[in-house]
Amino acid sequence: MAKPGYRVFDTHVGAIERMSPHFVRVTFRGDDLREVGWDGPDQRIKVILPLESTGFADVPSGGDWFTAWRALPDERRNPIRTYTIRDARPELGELDVDFVAHGDGGPASRWIGTAAIGARMLLVAPDATSDEPSGGWEWNPGAARTVLIAGDETAVPAVSAILEQLPADARGVAFLEVPEARDALDVRAPEGVDVRWLPRDSSSDKTDEYGARLVEAVRAWADEWAAADASGAGATSSAGLASEPPAASNELPAIDDEEILWEVPEPRDDAAFYAWLAGEASAITTLRRHLVKELGVDRRRVAFMGYWKLGRAEG
Repeated sequence: MAKPGYRVFDTHVGAIERMSPHFVRVTFRGDDLREVGWDGPDQRIKVILPLESTGFADVPSGGDWFTAWRALPDERRNPIRTYTIRDARPELGELDVDFVAHGDGGPASRWIGTAAIGARMLLVAPDATSDEPSGGWEWNPGAARTVLIAGDETAVPAVSAILEQLPADARGVAFLEVPEARDALDVRAPEGVDVRWLPRDSSSDKTDEYGARLVEAVRAWADEWAAADASGAGATSSAGLASEPPAASNELPAIDDEEILWEVPEPRDDAAFYAWLAGEASAITTLRRHLVKELGVDRRRVAFMGYWKLGRAEG
């Protein structure tokens, strides 16, 4: 039987760094992590959180661990949350995860508030020793060299890793909405990619609502760039943000209020435009619809990930 592309890794907390009021970096360590894979810059993993009464006593192992976990009674089923690898050093048996500390009372927030050096933690991540594809990552711009990247604080770890791995000749912009100005992190990006932080606490009007500042900023930038393309001014830099006619498949499906949409196109072989949007589903839906329906961007150039939905906890 083929070795699964993902498996459970047994680790411990090696270091904790408070990077800003809302971002905490945890470095996990363990010999098990020498076999961890990191296949894309926005590589998702699962963090299995301990139960107060039993810790990790009932967490299944083996290839079909998820089915066994779902079959457990509710009181014995450890909470699982999705995060992004911020950095990995398999040769050292280390993996970094940046947590957003919301203080909302959820299991992840409770854990990050009390996490201690040496505490055991289980991670579900790609197995580098497996021949099976891991999946769990979406950044795939193909030959594109002009990028639009947008997300809220839940996407900051993925965006930070993406920016650091962009080619030196990449051009474009990254918009990052965060709770407050002090949450703007020091990230590396190519000279041609402008990184813009959008703190919600910097305005006294409704732009302090989730996604409002992100939607406002991205729409303004996209409108300006589309207008430049229409006049020919942006032809050399964007290779046509809105200059090509919409694809026949550009009609967007109706979205149910309970649905979190997730659509990732196949990579293109032309060096034109690529958008990567991730974060709260309603805001990201609004941005994607603006690009595709209002500006005529081919939907095959827009990767769209609803990481979470306001008012709904992850299962």
